[in-house]
Amino acid sequence: MNRFEYIVVEIDGDYAHLKRTDAESEELKLVARALLPPEIAEGTKLLYEWMSYSVLE
Repeated sequence: MNRFEYIVVEIDGDYAHLKRTDAESEELKLVARALLPPEIAEGTKLLYEWMSYSVLE
């Protein structure tokens, strides 16, 4: 299963813009906040693994 690391760049209403940090990419990923942990804020580091997001400490 794939494992990706992201950082929350911007929160825009019910969506968050994520930037991949474990690979070179300028593209942002738009994700519904309902799929993300409720405690996220801009600058939060996330791990995507097994089809779910969790906060990286």
